[in-house]
Amino acid sequence: MKGTVMKLAIAASLGSAAVAQPHRHAHHVHHQKRGNSPLEQRDVVTTYVPATVTQYMLGNQEVTPEEAKAGLDKGLYVVVGETTPSFTPPPAPVATSTSSKEDGVFIEKVTTSSSSSSSAAPTTTSAAPTTTSTSEAAPTTTSYPVSSGGTGIDADFPDGELDCTTFPSDYGALALDYLGLGGWSGLQYTPSYSLIDAAISYIETGISTPSGKKGFYSYACPDGYIKTQWPKAQGNTGQSIGGIFCNAQGKLELTRSDVSKKLCEKGIPGITIKNKMGSGTSVCRTDYPGTENMVIPLDATAGGSFQLANVASNNYYVWQGKATTLQYYVNKKGVNAEEGCRWVCENDPEGCGNWAPVNIGVGQSSDGITYLSIFPNSAVSSAVLDFNIDVSGDNSIPCYYHVGEGFSGSSSGCTTGIPDGGSVTITFSE
Repeated sequence: MKGTVMKLAIAASLGSAAVAQPHRHAHHVHHQKRGNSPLEQRDVVTTYVPATVTQYMLGNQEVTPEEAKAGLDKGLYVVVGETTPSFTPPPAPVATSTSSKEDGVFIEKVTTSSSSSSSAAPTTTSAAPTTTSTSEAAPTTTSYPVSSGGTGIDADFPDGELDCTTFPSDYGALALDYLGLGGWSGLQYTPSYSLIDAAISYIETGISTPSGKKGFYSYACPDGYIKTQWPKAQGNTGQSIGGIFCNAQGKLELTRSDVSKKLCEKGIPGITIKNKMGSGTSVCRTDYPGTENMVIPLDATAGGSFQLANVASNNYYVWQGKATTLQYYVNKKGVNAEEGCRWVCENDPEGCGNWAPVNIGVGQSSDGITYLSIFPNSAVSSAVLDFNIDVSGDNSIPCYYHVGEGFSGSSSGCTTGIPDGGSVTITFSE
């Protein structure tokens, strides 16, 4: 499908008033296209933890917040990401630094049939620091795929050996068969891409099982883990690209072999989700860098505890010099990962997936503090979460959502800080 729209994206940076809203404003919103496939090609940009100043840009021209809001309200602009910049972040719990960088909101004209995106020079991923433990039950152990050949999540990927039609589950990648993409979390075909390219000008998003077509194949990792692979060359106007590369010979190559030979690595530990309800739910992370659909699953089954992945923002994927964080979508009770960790849910299209009621954002600042935010997905969804969320442990201030009461702090959500080495539990209860 081809159509021209205005695209709006926010690029924020870590600063003294950092709030953990992982690229909150930076994914596929497109709520006026609710009936369309989420895998139609879109330009996507990522928002990072907000700092102190926000600018709205159309190309190189600054646009006033009023004009940007009017365009969004009239459907003339589309946010690059799942949400619009209507969210007013709550104040940060602790100001630990006096440094500050400008945020930016960028508006672009794009087409839905193909896209180009901006160059982003990624940095290496940091090792997870040690953390203290809580009295909560240990997180549920996930079974990682391991073959008789001694492979598994800690095994080095055989660079350039596997066929592109082979999903690398034996190397720790978590197959998402229910998406219909051959297990992959996202497919970005780049027929004109060369390894010497500094930027990528044409990207086509795959919508079915790949047959070995040249491009980038993104993948999910188990709970608490993050992917390590994305190309240094990003698009030439802002789209993020992630995964391993299917080359012209039909073989899968690492895209950051100088940083890691593995597909997945542990995120920063210290954030646990505990489901005390009698039914399960799902918490879905955006596939970033990549197509940025909310498809990376955490299936929070009843009674279980699960590691929520966190990253050192300055040492993970960097977009145009700005640090990035992680964003999660929290679905209602009874919605499992297969149903809820996708763009549109068949049984609840206006209250699940991209329209899930609540978001959680996490990211560790350069000062070692992790900022954790819980906030409504109100820019695109009017759905109401039907269970309570409470953060407890080493958090700096209370942060919760309670049914019938709302969020602590304000209707816009809450943000709390976790010290370096600290830990918290996010409890789901009825």
